[in-house]
Amino acid sequence: MDKNNITKEYSNGDITVVWQSGLCIHSGNCVKNLSKVFQPKTQPWINLDNATSAEIVEAVGKCPSGALSIK
Repeated sequence: MDKNNITKEYSNGDITVVWQSGLCIHSGNCVKNLSKVFQPKTQPWINLDNATSAEIVEAVGKCPSGALSIK
């Protein structure tokens, strides 16, 4: 596995957020738009229990690189 291109999935039972590290440009849009879910200094850094699925979908849609997506 290429350690520079890790894919992780985070689910709340309703939606699944997919993060692809190789695409991430670290724009910070996810943190700026929904910091209660996207917390890069904690593990795991994505906690879907902290917002509604609609809020998460909206924030993920603002990811400029496509590193975050909904499955």
